[in-house]
Amino acid sequence: MPGGELAFILAAAAVFIAVVGGGFALTSGGDKRVMQRAAVVKGEGAAVRHGGAKLDQTAQKKRQIQDSLKEMEERQKQARKKSLTLRARIEQAGLEWSPTQFWIISGVLGFVGALGVLVAGQNILLVLAAGIVLGLGAPRWYLGMRRDARQKKFTEHFADALDIIVRGVKSGLPLSECLKVIARETPEPVGSEFAQLVEGISVGVDLEEGMRRMTTRMPLPELNFFATVLLIQQRTGGNLAEALGNLSGVLRARKMMREKIQALSSEAKASAFIIGSLPPGVLVIISLISPDYMGPMFTSATGQMMLLGGGLWMLMGILMMRGMINFKH
Repeated sequence: MPGGELAFILAAAAVFIAVVGGGFALTSGGDKRVMQRAAVVKGEGAAVRHGGAKLDQTAQKKRQIQDSLKEMEERQKQARKKSLTLRARIEQAGLEWSPTQFWIISGVLGFVGALGVLVAGQNILLVLAAGIVLGLGAPRWYLGMRRDARQKKFTEHFADALDIIVRGVKSGLPLSECLKVIARETPEPVGSEFAQLVEGISVGVDLEEGMRRMTTRMPLPELNFFATVLLIQQRTGGNLAEALGNLSGVLRARKMMREKIQALSSEAKASAFIIGSLPPGVLVIISLISPDYMGPMFTSATGQMMLLGGGLWMLMGILMMRGMINFKH
C-alpha cells in the first residue's frame, strides 16, 4: 500500500476517534449537568415546601395567639363586672365580712348618727342627712380606703414577685415552685394572693381559672398583664423568663411615672386641702369667739338649711377637684 493512502487512513481514523470521544464526553457531562440541575430543582422545591410549612406554622401560631387574646378579653370584661359587686369589693379590701354583715353595720351607724342629731334638737333634714352619710357614706368610704391601700401595697411589691419567677425559671425551677416561693417570701398582700392561687392549683383548679379568680380579687392592670403573659405562654409556648422580665421592666416604669405624676400634682392637692378646710375652720373659729353670733346658724331652720346647702356644695367642689387631679386611670 502506498504511503499516501496509509497516511490518509490513519488521519481519518484519528478524526473518527476524536469525534466519538468528544461526543461521549459531551453526552456524559450533559447527563451530569442534567442530574445536578434536577437535584437543584428538587432541593429548591423542598426548600419552598419547608418555607411554606414554616409560614403556615407561624400564621397558625399567630392566629392562636389572637384567638387567646380575644377569649381572655371577654373573660376579663366579665371579671370586671363581677368585681363591682359588694362581695367582690369586700374581698378586694381584704375583709372577711359578708354582704349581710356590711348592711347590718351600715344600718347601725346610720341609726346611731340620726339618733344623735335628733337628740341634739336639730332639724329633721339634718337628721336624715346624718343618717344617710353615716349609714351609706361612711362604710363605703372605709371599704374604698382599705381597698385602695391594699391595691397600692400589691402594686409596690408585684414587680419583685415577677423577678422571683424570672430568676426561678432561668435556674430551671417549674412555674408552680416559683409561685410557692412568692407565696412564702413576699410581703402582704402579694403573698396571700399567690398563696390562694397555689392552693387552688393544688386542689385541681387550672391556672387560667386561678388567675381569673385572682384578678377578680385584685382588679389591677398589672395583674391582668401578668395573667395574659402566663396564659399565652401556656397555650403557644415561648420564653417565659424573657416575657416576664420585659413585663417587670414595664411595671417598674409605670410605677416611676405614677410617682412622678403624684409629685407634680402635690401642689394641686395641697391647694384643694387648704381651700376645702377654710370654710369649716372659719365656722369653728367664729363659733368659739362669738357663740351668740353663730347660734342662729345652728338653731334656726334657715341657718340649718344654709349649713346643709354649704356642706353639699363643699362636697361637690372637693369631689370635682379630686377628679381633676386623680391620674389613676
